[in-house]
Amino acid sequence: TLAKDYYQIEADYVYDIGLTPNRSDATCHLGAAKDIAAYMRIHKSWTGTVNTPDTSKFSATGALDLKINVANTEACPRYSGILLENITVGPSPDWMQVALTAVGVRPINNVVDITNYVLHELGQPLHAFDKEKISGGAIKVKCLPEGTIFHSLDEVERKLYAEDLIICDGNDTPMCIGGVFGGLESGVTDATKCIFLEAAHFDAGYIRRSSTRHLLRTDAAKVFEKGSDPIITILALQRAALLLQEHAGATIASEIVDIYPSPVQPIEVVMQYDKITKVIGERLEPSQIHTILQAMDMEIHAEDDASFTVKVPTNKADVTRDVDVIEEILRIYGYNTVPIPAQLRTHMTFQQHPTKRHIRNTIASYLVDNGFNEMMGLSLIESKYYPEANELVHINNTSNIHLDVMRPDPLLSGLRHVAHNLNHQQSDLKLFEMGRTYKQGEGYEEAEFLTLFLVGKTTRGSWNVTETMADFYDIKKWVRELLERIGVESYQIKESEDGAFREALSYARGPIELVRFGSLHRKTLEKMAIDQQVFHAEFNMVQLIAAAQKKELRTQELSKYPSTERDLSLVINESVTFDELLKIARGVDKKYTQRIDLFDVYRNEEQLGKDKKAYAIKFLFQGKDKTLSDKEIEKVMTKLISDFKSKAGAILRQ
Repeated sequence: TLAKDYYQIEADYVYDIGLTPNRSDATCHLGAAKDIAAYMRIHKSWTGTVNTPDTSKFSATGALDLKINVANTEACPRYSGILLENITVGPSPDWMQVALTAVGVRPINNVVDITNYVLHELGQPLHAFDKEKISGGAIKVKCLPEGTIFHSLDEVERKLYAEDLIICDGNDTPMCIGGVFGGLESGVTDATKCIFLEAAHFDAGYIRRSSTRHLLRTDAAKVFEKGSDPIITILALQRAALLLQEHAGATIASEIVDIYPSPVQPIEVVMQYDKITKVIGERLEPSQIHTILQAMDMEIHAEDDASFTVKVPTNKADVTRDVDVIEEILRIYGYNTVPIPAQLRTHMTFQQHPTKRHIRNTIASYLVDNGFNEMMGLSLIESKYYPEANELVHINNTSNIHLDVMRPDPLLSGLRHVAHNLNHQQSDLKLFEMGRTYKQGEGYEEAEFLTLFLVGKTTRGSWNVTETMADFYDIKKWVRELLERIGVESYQIKESEDGAFREALSYARGPIELVRFGSLHRKTLEKMAIDQQVFHAEFNMVQLIAAAQKKELRTQELSKYPSTERDLSLVINESVTFDELLKIARGVDKKYTQRIDLFDVYRNEEQLGKDKKAYAIKFLFQGKDKTLSDKEIEKVMTKLISDFKSKAGAILRQ
């Protein structure tokens, strides 16, 4: 015996659709069925109809003994309700529990399950109040003062905002955040015998703001914030009342009360045939366009040769413009039905300097070719990492309340990914990222950046290779080669005083910094629980692109004359940088000096003196048109020693 037969489990199908935020018409099974029917009518010549629940047996008499007062008709354009008595609260029928479970809703009892069933069937949220708990003999739909305490159904005490739409009793006690979440004191319990069942049309903006502010992402709120259909409140109440009558023994104790002072009218949109053709990319016959729209229950009128007017059903809250209607037409017509042209035509463009896109691609390709991996970090980060910052851009992140600010710099978000890799035994890292940072001063500011991270070994050891660890000069090499790759060859070098680094340099053009790089400080790394050395470079992408030039391919013939090397060991003040000495040397001779390299740095206070260091520098001389004589080389060396002494205070180390 099959288990499904023994347990009497029926075979069924569950369709999982990717509902986009704009599809207010498809938040329920009836709406999805209407959309499928429109497709079938156009593509399968289907002539059937979409069945709505039969409410012909609904009958109600008697007046509602509750006074209904809608004070905020902007937030609640329509409010409907009905009274049901003699209810027996218990389990809902098995078929309903199976249906709810299939759409991810946990069955609770017959009253709650029926309201959820109607929500998913018709797209109209319902809310049931225990009639005995409605004090003052009235229901008021209004906003309460800021800070009013509300005890919600999840047993949390919440402070209301001034813009929250609240369903109150006659004493202005909050019973429910309208369209979002019910209250603890007014909800249905096993002892409930009489309920007031509410069906309303709420303003999408009010519901969205209240739902996100209170972090209450309920099924009802998700429907209302897309834009519910105002015309189905009566149908939904009739459907729910009949189900409660059948499965909870309910007696319909009143007629439906319906407060609808300003009925929502269908939007009328003027459509131009030429624009439909332009947007779709194919000319559709007017009759074909009309057939598609009528298949979606859209009425056509005021037609002429160039245009027509379409009346949009109230269940399509997002369709307000001509391009929205064109999207509806194209969706049913079929994106894949639009033919692709046999020929694609374009034209050549020429720019004297490389474009921003070209430079970004050049940088990314160069880094990837040299073993770097690109990372893509979140633009969100926890504010706890910036306790003293006052330029943070705060956001209301309902998905993750900890990620509450936009990142003001790329360093910590990048270190988060470094830490993630290290925690997964990826200890040798070469990473880069291109992204944006966000700050708030007089206004909102966005800045583009490029970052590099080096961690661990640069070469792995083997039988003939000694493994080496990344150091300051590795990050410096990649910075310099990257600048050279995009044609940035002239800049000033100075020490950076950025507190995030243990030691750092910056390259700048005047007051504009192009890049800052070095070894990160231990305190910076501790924020992300990283216990090994990390080398980091941060480029100002906007200034980097502005400084980039078109890289020309240059060649020169190899000299056939021999080269000569000379070494100097200079004792200089600690404050003197190699870059300063390099500039002095370049000023002495440019014709024969082919290369200048620093190959040793020595510090010893006893031998050299306080705040002194020794640089060992190698010079390579070579002539392009002759062999250099010792006399010529010595002349240059003498001049170098003299200029080093007079301009940098250097003396020869004995």
